Amino acid sequence: MSGPRLCVPDDLAAGLVVAPTAPQAHYLTRVLRLEAGAPLRLFNGRDGEWRAAVSGSARHPVLEVQAQLRPQAPEPGPALWFAPLKGQRLELLAEKATELGASALVPVLTERTAIPKLNAERLRANAAEAAEQCERLTLPRIDPPRPLGEAVAARPPDTILLFCDESGGAPLAQVAGAHATADLAILIGPEGGFSARERALLAELPGVARVSLGPNILRAETAALAALAILHGLRVA
Repeated sequence: MSGPRLCVPDDLAAGLVVAPTAPQAHYLTRVLRLEAGAPLRLFNGRDGEWRAAVSGSARHPVLEVQAQLRPQAPEPGPALWFAPLKGQRLELLAEKATELGASALVPVLTERTAIPKLNAERLRANAAEAAEQCERLTLPRIDPPRPLGEAVAARPPDTILLFCDESGGAPLAQVAGAHATADLAILIGPEGGFSARERALLAELPGVARVSLGPNILRAETAALAALAILHGLRVA
């Protein structure tokens, strides 16, 4: 089906009327210049994808939900654990991680984390925009930042944490392939790397696998996306 695709927070069902956000209304009426009756697609991460049509006025457009195009289906992917980054680098990470199928964005505070806070609403907007473009039905969960030790202790017992260590480890693809049926989480450190204490903590914990992304030292966002790309390739192979 042609037409733009929008992520909305509202419940979706045939016959409902959804009010777009102000930026969405501007995009539909001022940028795309859609008129009444123009088709589009809506999703919310819960109810599948729906055909809808623009209605109302140019000043106050509404979206009439018509019929379901795709039912909601699971889209399993790894969780991405990362130390918060600065500004546009963090927004890029949220966008591309969504495209590569991350199921959750989990910010962790390490001893060398330079940015202890993040704008969760902005991250959600970045993820929603990426999901609109890549035909994804789900949205990654975005967790509040918390200390690394606390996050590791609270993770589900059946989750394998893939600790991406710049100092070496088994190849990520090899380790992930050996745990093909497990829930996976990727852990990427801050720009300054993990401290010796944090490395010792991770080495002692069950369910943590030390992995390598190759010989090159990568920036944090590059490492995160490289790891997600490797796992994405394994899933679609």
